[in-house]
Amino acid sequence: MKHPFISVQNLSMSFSGKKVLDNLSFDIPEGEIIGIIGRSGAGKSVLMHLLRGVDEPPTEGSIVYHLSRCPKCSYIGLRRELSKPCPRCGEQLFAIDVDFWEPENEQLKSLVMRRTAIMFQRTFALYGDDRVIENVLRALDDVGYSQDGAVNRAADLLDQVRLSHRMMHIARDLSGGEKQRVVLARQLAKEPCLLFADEPTGTLDPDTARLVHQMLRSAAETTNMGIVVTSHFSRVIQDIATRAMLLEEGRIEKIGAPAEVINHFLRDFHEEENISEVELGEEILVARDVAKRYMSPDRGLIRAVNGVTFKVNRGEIFGLIGRSGAGKTTLSRIIAGIIEPTAGEMNFLVGDDWVDMTKPGIDQRGRAKSYIGLLHQEYDLYPHRTVLDNLTDAIGLEFPKELAMRKAHITLSMAGFPQSKSATILSQYPDQLSEGERHRVALAQVLIREPSLVILDEPTGTMDPLTKRDVKHSILHARQEMDQTFILVSHDMEFVQEVCDRVAWMKGGKVVALGSTEEVLAEMPAEDRGMQGLAGQPSPAL
Repeated sequence: MKHPFISVQNLSMSFSGKKVLDNLSFDIPEGEIIGIIGRSGAGKSVLMHLLRGVDEPPTEGSIVYHLSRCPKCSYIGLRRELSKPCPRCGEQLFAIDVDFWEPENEQLKSLVMRRTAIMFQRTFALYGDDRVIENVLRALDDVGYSQDGAVNRAADLLDQVRLSHRMMHIARDLSGGEKQRVVLARQLAKEPCLLFADEPTGTLDPDTARLVHQMLRSAAETTNMGIVVTSHFSRVIQDIATRAMLLEEGRIEKIGAPAEVINHFLRDFHEEENISEVELGEEILVARDVAKRYMSPDRGLIRAVNGVTFKVNRGEIFGLIGRSGAGKTTLSRIIAGIIEPTAGEMNFLVGDDWVDMTKPGIDQRGRAKSYIGLLHQEYDLYPHRTVLDNLTDAIGLEFPKELAMRKAHITLSMAGFPQSKSATILSQYPDQLSEGERHRVALAQVLIREPSLVILDEPTGTMDPLTKRDVKHSILHARQEMDQTFILVSHDMEFVQEVCDRVAWMKGGKVVALGSTEEVLAEMPAEDRGMQGLAGQPSPAL
């Protein structure tokens, strides 16, 4: 039987009088991979932060780490290491219980936190201009690893995450899945007893996500490292966790085998609304032979987008799909006018005039950009401004207060918030919202500008199924009621299938299939679709 690693007893947490965690009690054995699943706002991220020891202390309850410690060098290890000498100085280890949030244990808490690591959601936290191996070497230097063996250790870590063939690449040039594996290598450099993975693969395509999940499982098995992983996705919990916990409104609804917990999580999942089809309008975007090439010091000529041609009609929901590194995000930024292409045309209809987005100037790209909204993966909100401020004056929209409130309510509704909820969050700050709620506020921040075309880069990356359903309906409503046009960049094939009229499937910077969503998905191999759910059964439809 494995030693107990963490004991959580009667843990509660409140913010401004609202209880977000309600009397949680559970244990985490050494080496266990526990998956925490639940809807946005269920308390997953708050629980993870308390377990890791960041932010504010809990309102009630305790978190106790059961560890071993060296009296000479203060090495902190697992309880199972008691039978072994200290790996640093050879002294005999002794047992220690650290009540994490007791003020007198602050120094011990700091030592414990050094033996934990974290992979954040929607951010890769890399030195973008450094090579991959230099990123790992920096992590080793941070933990005081001997310089004599650092290069070999860094190479070993990259081999462990299967990135030996990328060690000399510049970090910013990697795909999303490759970046996440570099992050994992950097965290493993700390030799953690426990890794926190907060929505680690929410924005990756299914095949790349499965590879990262495999890396996490393999790292845990090799080092006996424990993992606490939070996600809205049943696939993540199924792939990684050995035990799962379902949180609902801050309480433990169920804990046990992942399959049982996931089935319970999806028990009330069903469609609640049918939205009628709309008639598409005239062409609003026409791309002809668009290409983007650039030089990389280590990779030479890179064809990120390689001769792409397509059209989008007014009121259409057009999808860009494909694996990480296919060129989807680069193409979306060309459409938005952020990146200038190397060749080709990107014509956008403004009023009755066609504007070529590839040409600079106030009458060309400058004119069109104000009518194109982009919600990118690495969105950010102003942390010290309320939701209302984020939606209005923080982005330069100066409305009278009454009109601002009215516009904010309408826009939040478009972004998937029920009317009752939108009224309560306008005065809140981003850190008082769940990740899913912050994402929907960021979407509203784009929609409030009233763009003619909205580009959504992985809009459901970290959302639970029920929230994704709400966002689906908000997109369809915006299209139906406001003649809104969307370009959706996504790895989430279930969502794409339910929302998009047509899709362009990209590989290696090229469009390899273009047509109705049903036709293109039928052409794709199962591993590219990534639409298998529990036990090989299809995931529930959105």
